[in-house]
Amino acid sequence: MPLFGTIHLTLLASIAVTAALLAILCRTGRIPTRPTRLILGYTLGLNELIWWAFRYSHEGFNFPNNLPLQLCDVLIWATVAACITLSPALVEFTWFAGLAGAGMALLTPDLWAPWPQYPAIYFFLAHGGIVAGAMLLVAGRLSPLRPHALWRAFSMLIAFASFVGAVNQMAGTNYMYLCRKPGSASLLDQLGPWPIYLIGGAAVTLAIFGLLWLPVRPAKPTPP
Repeated sequence: MPLFGTIHLTLLASIAVTAALLAILCRTGRIPTRPTRLILGYTLGLNELIWWAFRYSHEGFNFPNNLPLQLCDVLIWATVAACITLSPALVEFTWFAGLAGAGMALLTPDLWAPWPQYPAIYFFLAHGGIVAGAMLLVAGRLSPLRPHALWRAFSMLIAFASFVGAVNQMAGTNYMYLCRKPGSASLLDQLGPWPIYLIGGAAVTLAIFGLLWLPVRPAKPTPP
């Protein structure tokens, strides 16, 4: 599938419209919020279980190379849990890391198979689901963000990246592309060689988090 070709742009537009529409409908009370978030959460979880059953049935359990340790693997389950429980910390992580991580993955997809084979369909369903979940929970006002949410979410991301980095060091893997860049085009290509691109990636991520914080940050109380 050509990057930013007709199919890619159509998929991006469909995800953006669906996510925005869900948020608007919940925010205005036109659809029930609790069933909507539960259906989305359980559907995302079921989709993920089907994917891993498919993957292991085709390539086997190749420890340690095919564990669910990519960022979006964790983001999917964070989104599932956030939709089901409305945990403030998980909602924050889903909004910031979910929109930044899944959004970047959707813009520069690293597909295992060409469209419309199942792995490519799964990719857009899963990453699009993260975006939809984040928009539903925060933009739909099901769980407004707390003060300092940006820094909590960024700290959670750094902690997870540190854990994955330790796994990579011990197992010789490349989860989260911490050891080398993905084979397909990505923003990391513009951030220099390893390990410089890790520092640049963290800085870009923090900048994106800052942009995501602007439209949803809590209003400061008006002085008496």
